[in-house]
Amino acid sequence: MKAVIFEQFGQPPHVAAVADPTPAATGVVIKVEATGLCRSDWHGWMGHDPDIILPHVPGHELAGTILAIGRQVTQWKIGQRVTVPFVGGCGNCFECNSGNHQVCEHQFQPGFTAWGSFAEYVAVDFADTNLVALPDSLDFATAASLGCRFVTSFRAIVDQAKVKPGEWVAVHGCGGVGLSAIMIATAMGANVIAIDLTQEKLAFARELGAVATVNGGQTRDIVGAVREITKGGAHVSIDALGHPSTCFNSIANLRRRGRHVQVGLMLGDHAHAPVPMDKVIAHELEIYGSHGMQAFRYKALMDMLETGKLKPQQLVGKQISLDDAPAALMAMDRFEGTGINVITRF
Repeated sequence: MKAVIFEQFGQPPHVAAVADPTPAATGVVIKVEATGLCRSDWHGWMGHDPDIILPHVPGHELAGTILAIGRQVTQWKIGQRVTVPFVGGCGNCFECNSGNHQVCEHQFQPGFTAWGSFAEYVAVDFADTNLVALPDSLDFATAASLGCRFVTSFRAIVDQAKVKPGEWVAVHGCGGVGLSAIMIATAMGANVIAIDLTQEKLAFARELGAVATVNGGQTRDIVGAVREITKGGAHVSIDALGHPSTCFNSIANLRRRGRHVQVGLMLGDHAHAPVPMDKVIAHELEIYGSHGMQAFRYKALMDMLETGKLKPQQLVGKQISLDDAPAALMAMDRFEGTGINVITRF
């Protein structure tokens, strides 16, 4: 099969012919119809993830059809249209048995713990626990865009922060994660403030429902700006970028007893960011992480898609070919454009 592969971290990936995958006993092989490009893939290529073994094929936001099935798989058939969370649970550990597959002790992550979906085919383990059936009404490109950014934001807004109608939600960073969070929080009835460095992304954030924006490139006191707009601070704040400054601002702009959710990855030099712990204690702030979403929680998300309350297709930007993917992956640190790039031609 054709796949994007790299032999060294930070060195240019390339398209090459590699061996076709075979399914594990509990797994399947999926013919990839679409796969999104995510900043997490960029982090992996840069060597920020210790689970990656070289050489490596990246890619973890995927949708496609089942091509082959392992002998222990009981719930799926060849030809079914499916997607999969970027964190797959083993189905047997304590966390999985408690319903928390997203923090499985033995998690499977295509594109990180195993070769990923920047390829014609990808193997996915623990299929009965992790596969999600796609409705015929959902196109593959949109389905692939759900895989990491959208579902992580859904869990952050709905399950972790438990956003309520009328609350103020500040979203720091208007990339794929941030724009997803803005759309979802708006659908939950919240008042959303979008914070970013570029006017283009802030304008798009307003199209998706943000009621106010703060341009971090023009505003020296971002925390003060959010507090002024909200008359006291956000009830919920999301760091959708993953940078020490956005993490700090997201916590600092909360009102008393507010909730911060860290969605943007904090890896490499950013792994140990400063936190205003004095505020956390004095104001009884709550700090959460959001790391993917369990397959069984997709039902609520899919229902909101079916009824039109969420429209992730608005976030799909360029549809590119597999041959275009190496250059697009290397350019992800520049945060260009307002939509999600999705590989749809292999």
